Amino acid sequence: MRSKSMPTLENLLSSEALELIKATGIDLIETVGLEAVRDIVLDILCGRNIRSSTEILTRRRIVALNLALIDFVARGTAADPDFIERLPHIAAEVLTSKRTSKADQLLALWALGLTGKAKQNVLRDDLKSVPDYRDRYVETCNHIAERSGKLYGDLSGSIKLTSRLEVNLNWLVLAYLFNMIGSQTLTIRGSEKSTYGKFFEKLILGSLLHILGFSHESSGELVQPNRIFWLSSSGRGASDGTSSRLGDTEARESDATILYEPGRGVRIDIGFIGSGNTEISLDKVSRYRRSIELDGQPWFMGTLIIVDRIGPKSRLPENAARIGGTIVQMSAGYWPKIVAETLSTLLTGYSHPLQDMDLDDVGDFLEAKLKEVPLLDFIKSALDGEQGRQNPED
Repeated sequence: MRSKSMPTLENLLSSEALELIKATGIDLIETVGLEAVRDIVLDILCGRNIRSSTEILTRRRIVALNLALIDFVARGTAADPDFIERLPHIAAEVLTSKRTSKADQLLALWALGLTGKAKQNVLRDDLKSVPDYRDRYVETCNHIAERSGKLYGDLSGSIKLTSRLEVNLNWLVLAYLFNMIGSQTLTIRGSEKSTYGKFFEKLILGSLLHILGFSHESSGELVQPNRIFWLSSSGRGASDGTSSRLGDTEARESDATILYEPGRGVRIDIGFIGSGNTEISLDKVSRYRRSIELDGQPWFMGTLIIVDRIGPKSRLPENAARIGGTIVQMSAGYWPKIVAETLSTLLTGYSHPLQDMDLDDVGDFLEAKLKEVPLLDFIKSALDGEQGRQNPED
């Protein structure tokens, strides 16, 4: 059982590390700056992989939190010499408590070698199974530590941070520590993938549609629904208040909606998903209705699906064609040119300079036009979409 004097797990982590656990899109902007974010948007518009653009940020966060766990263990040991051995029991108590913070829950999961998804899959979200899992986890770590001693010899030494903070090492301490680090790394990678993906989806769509000649509608007043667009907000319908005009379900399901002229528009779905699971996007947009009613007037809505990459054996293009949808891959160089060409077929009378532009000129054109994009407007929309989402879960 946990000692009454034992601090919460969260209190054993530095304030800097706690901020890293809670990192969101706004933290990305504060870390790299607005112009760096604009550069990442340009990279993606030019067909570069978002993961290669954000990997250094992810790696920085992972390493910082990995090292923070050394300080975490040292602080716990200073408070209780048996902290390491008792940590799985403390973690189990935290997990089964209803009055703990998100950071406490994450630290408890990591201390038991778990992640958010592992909790769902291994424990099946059944808190009654935590004690049994804890006992088996402790038994496994003890067995492996004992076996490692026989295989590699006795391990000794210490990690000294200050005169008051020191961790004495043995195989069991390393087993617990490395399991924590591994679980933490998996969690942060899952969190970053979701955070950066959702954050940049709105930045990419907003920037692209602005460059393609559409105006961002943020007031919710569709007085002149010509060449305008709005962005959805995760779980809340359109972030600009227009969801009631299309109905919550309709607005919530599309990442962006274009109204080109009375009676005609396009819904757009975007996803930074790889070749292995692009069917997810089709499942989402297959629920769109091709005809909707807006302010009492019928509108015909085309469908455009933007994905990172389509696998060679994927049936997504053929399936999308059956529902009248068009697929565009972001991995294609200068894919905005393809989007412009697609819109010209979906929207009679629409044209844009990108359609007939030489590929050699597209990059410079996008870079110049991106400087005119009100990126802060789309950042606000992206941050609005982050509200209410859970902290790191892989």
